[in-house]
Amino acid sequence: MCRGLESLPITCLERAKELKALFGSLLQKSDHGITGQWKKNDKLRLNIDEPLKWRESFEKLLSSQNGLCLFRAFLVSEFSEENIAFYLACEDYRATKPSKLATKANNIYDQFIVSDAPREVNIDHVTKAVTEENLEHPSQSCFNLAQAKIYTLMEKDCYPRFLKSSTYLELSRKAKTC
Repeated sequence: MCRGLESLPITCLERAKELKALFGSLLQKSDHGITGQWKKNDKLRLNIDEPLKWRESFEKLLSSQNGLCLFRAFLVSEFSEENIAFYLACEDYRATKPSKLATKANNIYDQFIVSDAPREVNIDHVTKAVTEENLEHPSQSCFNLAQAKIYTLMEKDCYPRFLKSSTYLELSRKAKTC
């Protein structure tokens, strides 16, 4: 199954493109006294320093809506978007009502964990076995181990590549010149 840009939710893809364009135009206008927050169409709020904060830690990147969107678009370009999708599905799962845990757990398992899943994440067989065992009695923590493995994978592998990507380097260079 091809997982190109079409696999991103359209709003996230549009937002990533809009963010790149907005950061570029905003940073070009910064010598005219524009600082702090920039608002366009009541949808986006940008802070000129935002791209520089993403370099501080992977956690800061993920906690920024704009950073998360650009990171997700980057992962799509690297054909590894399933990692962030799984991580976010686990975050959403943790907030699920107990009565819906089993259904949601099975959906996540079928989409990301089972062999040959449409968006299978790369986890070791021990982690997979523990996760399968946890599904027998679904709780809000049944994906914790798998999610932690994927988080570490993204933090140690994808995040450093994102920081070296042309999009991020361009945004951070422009932010530094303001």
